Amino acid sequence: MGNKCLPHRMLQQSGHSERIHFLVIVQPSVIPHRFHLLHHTSTTSSRVFQDAVLSRGQLQAFHQPSIISSETTLAPRQQPTATQRILLQILYLVLLCKMFSLSSPAQSYPLFYQEPHQHEHLQLQIAQLSLEPQLHSHQSCYNRKENQLQHPGVSIDSQQASMQYGDYVNNQASSAPTPLSSTSDDEEEEEEDEEAGVDSSSTTSSASPMPNSYDALEGGSYPDMLSSSASSPAPDPAPEPDAAPAPAPASSAPQPSKMAKPFGYGYPTLQPGYQNATTPPNSGVAPSSPGYSGFQPYPQQYPGMNQLSSGLGGLSLQSSPQPESLRPINLTQERNILPGTPVWAPVPNLNLDLKKLNCSPDSFRCTLTNIPQTQALLNKAKLPLGLLLHPFRDLTQLPVITSNTIVRCRSCRTYINPFVSFIDQRRWKCNLCYRVNDVPEEFMYNPLTRSYGEPHKRPEVQNSTVEFIASSDYMLRPPQPAVYLFVLDVSHNAVEAGYLTILCQSLLENLDKLPGDSRTRIGFMTFDSTIHFYNLQEGLSQPQMLIVSDIDDVFLPTPDSLLVNLYESKELIKDLLNALPDMFTNTRETHSALGPALQAAFKLMSPTGGRVSVFQTQLPSLGAGLLQSREDPNQRSSTKVVQHLGPATDFYKKLALDCSGQQTAVDLFLLSSQYSDLASLACMSKYSAGCIYYYPSFHYTHNPSQAEKLQKDLKRYLTRKIGFEAVMRIRCTKGLSMHTFHGNFFVRSTDLLSLANINPDAGFAVQLSIEENLTDTSLVCFQTALLYTSSKGERRIRVHTLCLPVVSSLADVYAGVDVQAAICLLANMAVDRSVSSSLSDARDALVNAVVDSLSAYGSTVSNLQHSALIAPSSLKLFPLYVLALLKQKAFRTGTSTRLDDRVYAMCQIKCQPLVHLMKMIHPNLYRIDRLTDEGAIHVNDKVVPQPPLQKLSAEKLTREGAFLMDCGSVFYIWIGKSCDNHFIEDVLGYPNFASIPQKMTHLPELDTLSSERARSFITWLRDNRPLSPVLHVVKDESPAKTEFFQHLIEDRTEAAFSYYEFLLHIQQQICK
Repeated sequence: MGNKCLPHRMLQQSGHSERIHFLVIVQPSVIPHRFHLLHHTSTTSSRVFQDAVLSRGQLQAFHQPSIISSETTLAPRQQPTATQRILLQILYLVLLCKMFSLSSPAQSYPLFYQEPHQHEHLQLQIAQLSLEPQLHSHQSCYNRKENQLQHPGVSIDSQQASMQYGDYVNNQASSAPTPLSSTSDDEEEEEEDEEAGVDSSSTTSSASPMPNSYDALEGGSYPDMLSSSASSPAPDPAPEPDAAPAPAPASSAPQPSKMAKPFGYGYPTLQPGYQNATTPPNSGVAPSSPGYSGFQPYPQQYPGMNQLSSGLGGLSLQSSPQPESLRPINLTQERNILPGTPVWAPVPNLNLDLKKLNCSPDSFRCTLTNIPQTQALLNKAKLPLGLLLHPFRDLTQLPVITSNTIVRCRSCRTYINPFVSFIDQRRWKCNLCYRVNDVPEEFMYNPLTRSYGEPHKRPEVQNSTVEFIASSDYMLRPPQPAVYLFVLDVSHNAVEAGYLTILCQSLLENLDKLPGDSRTRIGFMTFDSTIHFYNLQEGLSQPQMLIVSDIDDVFLPTPDSLLVNLYESKELIKDLLNALPDMFTNTRETHSALGPALQAAFKLMSPTGGRVSVFQTQLPSLGAGLLQSREDPNQRSSTKVVQHLGPATDFYKKLALDCSGQQTAVDLFLLSSQYSDLASLACMSKYSAGCIYYYPSFHYTHNPSQAEKLQKDLKRYLTRKIGFEAVMRIRCTKGLSMHTFHGNFFVRSTDLLSLANINPDAGFAVQLSIEENLTDTSLVCFQTALLYTSSKGERRIRVHTLCLPVVSSLADVYAGVDVQAAICLLANMAVDRSVSSSLSDARDALVNAVVDSLSAYGSTVSNLQHSALIAPSSLKLFPLYVLALLKQKAFRTGTSTRLDDRVYAMCQIKCQPLVHLMKMIHPNLYRIDRLTDEGAIHVNDKVVPQPPLQKLSAEKLTREGAFLMDCGSVFYIWIGKSCDNHFIEDVLGYPNFASIPQKMTHLPELDTLSSERARSFITWLRDNRPLSPVLHVVKDESPAKTEFFQHLIEDRTEAAFSYYEFLLHIQQQICK
């Protein structure tokens, strides 16, 4: 047994008692001068604690290794109590801490630090300790088990197939055509592997191979690297200096677990539990440089709390109080479940330095901030695992790095980030695949401090969100210019709606604000039953209209003069925009040849790529892609099957895939007063990475609120940042895998998303699974890399990196639930289930998600009453949010819902960032007739009141008050019948309730304190939204209040439960 310390458990059974002996064998040479041993004797009537103090000399009197015995006596056939478990754990912790005690600064944290070479004299091996009456195999704790999923989707329905959408699972559906590209899929994979093994960094060397596919540009992923590992194997990390060779373990001893991979250089290994244990002071991280503590000559990682806990059979060693997120809550008795302040993303349980370095939850969130060690543990928790991304959002501070060298891992192509480990001054270890890479010479210089030899202080290693100016290695061709093409419906229906006036006016006002440079190009097409092109070539005295009537074989009449330089032809462009609203005033053409117009747009944009903006007002009725009405108005309130949620034809999907292959995105503006089959038309934007805007019942004069909304949306749309010819790849720690993506894009390879355009309002989601056990690491990381061309012609790479802890207990998984991220991921999965299966299946699956998760949690709670519905604090809002989803337009039944309205809500769920999607799912309600400066915030020299949130129930409404409901894209101000006349006059500008008009959509700018507070609060809510909210002032007892009351999700309707009834239904399902 050598100099090892090995605890064993032996059971001896005699007549009426069970004795458990704990034997600790200690080599005398390593015993401290004074060794304290707790001797615990437990009987049924009393407990006696003795502190035995043994001197080193007494212990060394033995010629054989000393045997110290601690004995616990239990009652016959009695299971050990929780107190006994804790005491036994404390016993071993005291023993280990005493053995590690040193007269050095390391005494503050003996579990994480030791003097060099001490491990040559002391090697500690802890076998798994089990307190159950039966002996268990030690070996099972250390064997790695790969959990293969039968289905790639995350199950949210225990009785039905998991939610998946065939169009988004890894590769495109088999019916999807191959996108236009310069290489085949096999060639792309081959180039990806080749590029991944070239070097640890990308440089501007002229000898660098030029890849010829966008797949190869961003670099291969870890699975692809594995497939080619035979040709370019990753070398094992260099042996650690001065480390004593580990002796071969005895056959009877359990195999030691593998050493945890280090993350974030200089950080102590994290404990796997979520308990609120504080990081020991002086934990080895220099305060002057977070994440780095000087070059470590002995990179050996010593046993941390995670190894110790694993050695003690996974039992927690923490005696700290239970975290707030695990506090059990009886949902049926807790009336005020909704907090008065906004729900923020939970902070991962990392040490302070890692928290500071971690990615913002506004850009990158995970449904679980504690990642389970195994897929089995994840399945047991019955919770979805996935990521919510907002990769291109507007940022006020973004480190932009210009360098000839972009440092990346040679194996998995991960970009260097704050969570890598520096082995020494010249080597760093990847935090995703653990390969050791060389530090390039240029990376040794820090441009911020102008110092040399401190790579750990580079901005790439100090910021989890960075943007690189890419070199020519990341280009297939010279960066494209910004190209904008507008395709406009000018049929009788479109002219009658009057949208052309708003569009042309908005373009005239924002023409100089379009993102781009001196190369920016622009073009216009109009269509009805024919297609009209406009020659805007410089030198013409006025625009020329060219009409193509052959819609069955579309061609470009003058290909070189239809897309013109914005600045060279600006006057002709302005002339056209001024003339367009009146050019078709007298048209009697009622047909719409949208399909042929899109075919022509594709031909026009193919040489360069860019953005196509399509404005459509009716059902396409001529040529390719014509559609028939599929909606039955009598079925809008059906509680049974909702049909036609999928496309009627694959024409628009195939066209979108062709556009994506030529780096062209199609944005759809649907301004319709009747059914237009959005389920089919939306495919042109879904698969080309475009956007969808929907304005039901649009009319320039009859519906002024929609007209105002279009005007504000266009201002944002025309002037916001844009990226062209983009690709995005998400990487994750080895052992994790991604299998289903959500959003508007085309999946080019297993993990590469093709984004012809990227905008700051686009959100994405991805589902994850655990393919290999994560027992060898205490942290996992995720990294998103977005490679795009800016409107100024720069090739850029935006990188986000997220770090999360790994846990081994079910309680820790529940403690780390991000309930808003979970509900948004479930909403995406439910949309896919609605299209691929049925709406009723999706609704059942959402309900089962609540039943399964709360039932699984209930199985972990002792003394659970069958009459109580218990949830941890982290999941207390889960049933409320699911009920809100069931009452949302996308999934509700029994309430009159137009088919296009339902489909648009589903489209929004699939592409909205989390922060905006949550307002769609669960609106925020505020009382605004009593706004004060108490708790107000200051924004741009303005005081913004912060009223508390109200629960969405009519019981919170009083006829003496005024309430604002924020639904994301719509604001409602409900005015009670007995509302104070002073508020009505000061804020609305009318003397009393009766004088308020029925259709009021603006708040006047009045010189009163109440008006200033109300407008300041509403303006603050409106800022930074992808869609400009429409304001509706709703009077109590007016017909318009129906829409307002439909958003009070906690109340009962004719077709849906109230919140309390829904809780009772969940409880009934759990008790079945």
